[in-house]
Amino acid sequence: MPSFPRSAFSLLTRLAVVALALALAACATTPREVPPGRFVERSVVVDGGSHRYQVFVPSRQAGGKHPATVLFLHGSGERGTDNQRQVDVGLGPFVREHAKTFPAIVVFPQSPDGTSWTGTQARVALAALDAAIDEFDGDEDRIVLTGMSRGGYGVLELAIMEPRRFAALVPVCGGITQPPALKEHLQVEGVALAPDPFLAAAQKLQKLPVWAFHGGKDDVVTPDQSRHLVEALRNVGGNVRYTEFAELGHNSWDAAYATPELWTWAFAQQRKGGLF
Repeated sequence: MPSFPRSAFSLLTRLAVVALALALAACATTPREVPPGRFVERSVVVDGGSHRYQVFVPSRQAGGKHPATVLFLHGSGERGTDNQRQVDVGLGPFVREHAKTFPAIVVFPQSPDGTSWTGTQARVALAALDAAIDEFDGDEDRIVLTGMSRGGYGVLELAIMEPRRFAALVPVCGGITQPPALKEHLQVEGVALAPDPFLAAAQKLQKLPVWAFHGGKDDVVTPDQSRHLVEALRNVGGNVRYTEFAELGHNSWDAAYATPELWTWAFAQQRKGGLF
């Protein structure tokens, strides 16, 4: 075994100590990469049946200890039982793209083929919302309800059912009454029998902050649906914003959810107890 002079050994030792110190300093000063939020699958039992849904859970860095919660209601094309389509269109792709920074829990229920966000499906959505808030410590005073197309109708349906539950509503290309071009039944059942369904909805929702979005060239759910609702809300003193994308058709959801001001506004809203 070769021998080293004591001075050489001492020098090697000092160099090793310096190298270790530099490595530790580098670890201490290099910021840790923030982990993205994640999608998880869950199920809830309602009316004797098990219903699967997905939840986006934000990172602690993005969402904090008690994050806001978003309940997203999909449209007709995402109905089924695969527990996947509802996160592939609408809000899901936006959240996935911003998984590191999106600060809220997002609940994605799925309604079966041929159904709307009424009856059992409304109860499923609300039960999934409650379960996600309980499991992931969501802030019950900051719940944003949003949906697109048939889900936009669902936003108004659920909010009329339980107006005290939500802090803000974001219906996208939704409406109140049956769209003439749509052969499948679609309306907000909670006000369907009223002489003026738009006024009836506005009277029930006037104290809830609403930001509606629509495409100006939408020929599926025509923009007059949102225009009439916004006008009715303004006439009763409602807190309402409206954005119409003049050149867009039915798919106004990508542009709506990519509107940065929307999320700043939405997460600033808080449920106001005792107003309803």
